[in-house]
Amino acid sequence: MSKNPIVCYLFTKFDKTKSLNSFIKNYKKYKPGHNHNLIICYKLLKKKNINTLEKKFQDIEHKVFVDSSDRNDWDFGTYSRLSSSYPNRAIFFMNSHSYPVSSNWLKKIMSHYKKKTIIAASGSYESITNEVKLKKFHHIFSFFIKKNKAKKSFSNFPNPHLNTSSFLINSDDFNDFIKKQRFNNKYETWKIESGYNSLTNYFKRRKFKLLVVNSEGKKFLEDKWMYSETYYYKEQKKTIISDKHSRKYLTYGKKQKIISQKSVWGV
Repeated sequence: MSKNPIVCYLFTKFDKTKSLNSFIKNYKKYKPGHNHNLIICYKLLKKKNINTLEKKFQDIEHKVFVDSSDRNDWDFGTYSRLSSSYPNRAIFFMNSHSYPVSSNWLKKIMSHYKKKTIIAASGSYESITNEVKLKKFHHIFSFFIKKNKAKKSFSNFPNPHLNTSSFLINSDDFNDFIKKQRFNNKYETWKIESGYNSLTNYFKRRKFKLLVVNSEGKKFLEDKWMYSETYYYKEQKKTIISDKHSRKYLTYGKKQKIISQKSVWGV
């Protein structure tokens, strides 16, 4: 395999086939504009299921990576094993709910990629700590338990972090980070994305550039992520990679968009 960047799309037994269909449809529609190696990762799927799904890719040049692990260690476990298989490679990871929505999407992202750089399709200032709400008074005890737990793991707002639904990183850099992490449950994966020792904070301490790139091919540093218009801001007209959260925002009415934008960006 050449030294082109790798585009990794992950599909697991927990995902619906329509997600894979959406990826294929959009991958064909929106040309990446940059040479790359596409790898389809399958996780916790039986061989017969993989063979069935592979028929959908018969006219797309790609390689298959079947995750050998028989336990659910979430997306990050698979990403780690793929990274170990392809040392010192630029890998653009995409989870099952992600797909491109802009032509030349990979070209636009790769144009800003350098050593000690991580690029995501979107970022956020949202804090899980601030999202813990007291819904009913008789739940007050449970509220304080959840609130205290969140404070031990997450900063209060603003809590800048790159969204890990789709991001570009060097495989060696990723493994340097992920080998120090635990991800035995969903809560721990949230910590990897936005906790005190998140991917963002880990590499920020190491003086990496942490960028968001939008459909215009423009790059944005942390203090300008919101203005990329890729995630929970205005009408998200400059999204480059769609994910389930960005699509959810588009279903909101005007009032709910204002509330959600404030939750993510504070304005």
